[in-house]
Amino acid sequence: MTQQASPYANAAGAKTVTLSVQSWVGAQADVAVAKLILERELGYRVDTVQVDEVPAWDALSQGRVDMIMEDWGHPEQEQRYVKDKKTIVPAGEVGVIGHIGWWVPKYFADKHPDVTDWRNLNKYADQFKTPESGGKGQLLDGSPSYVTNDKPLVDNLKLNYQVVFSGSEAAQITQIQRFAKSKKPFLTYWYKPQWLFEQVPMVEVKLPKYSDACAAKAPEDIDCEYPTTPLAKYMNANFAKKGGKAAQFLKNFKWNADQQNAVSLMIADQKLSPDEAARKWVADNESVWRAWLPKE
Repeated sequence: MTQQASPYANAAGAKTVTLSVQSWVGAQADVAVAKLILERELGYRVDTVQVDEVPAWDALSQGRVDMIMEDWGHPEQEQRYVKDKKTIVPAGEVGVIGHIGWWVPKYFADKHPDVTDWRNLNKYADQFKTPESGGKGQLLDGSPSYVTNDKPLVDNLKLNYQVVFSGSEAAQITQIQRFAKSKKPFLTYWYKPQWLFEQVPMVEVKLPKYSDACAAKAPEDIDCEYPTTPLAKYMNANFAKKGGKAAQFLKNFKWNADQQNAVSLMIADQKLSPDEAARKWVADNESVWRAWLPKE
């Protein structure tokens, strides 16, 4: 991270912005579009750095990056850096509502509709077994760095499942596509918005209802579903004050799930580079992004 950080981040008078890129494709879409407009319309140089979710907050606090474009909820970091240290400030919502959950393919749920109630999952554990799950049903996760309560959920709900990390969003997508191609059953941690739902229709498994009391429990005691989260942007406090038009533009940046998915699909499914996908989207959606530009 130290080696990758822009030496110009927050430099006095420098027209340079450093954006943290999260590893999932939706966040890559946010950054690619913001980067293109900052460079082309506002004349900034934009550096990007890929950092895991929690270290990104540390980097943002220290000014090694200026902006996190998409956060899925980190209450501990928010308390430490926004409320206590005041080194990070909220920069508005992305405009997308995020929801994490457990999902099965529609072709399996159509045959076994009761699988969508978590209380019936043990009944199907044998069908979800894989060589990696050690004789239990497999619950497929992505990167261990993502926001996940899956291990405590499996333990506290007494489910005969093993959480298996694929390592990244891309690896998880590949595995889901492989299962779907051969119509095999699978249970996976997944999230909306995400373009893969268009290619592999999935149905959510209902977990015990979310409550603030449940969310306040120690991480190892969590036993309810994930919250529905308006995805948020965060900015280094110094950059928020001194970042000029770049800071104002990034605060103004807001789009919906369909718009984000359009760019994500080009990156992940059509194999365009993030820059190419951003150029195509920006060319077709001028009325959307022009509203984000700072007023003269």
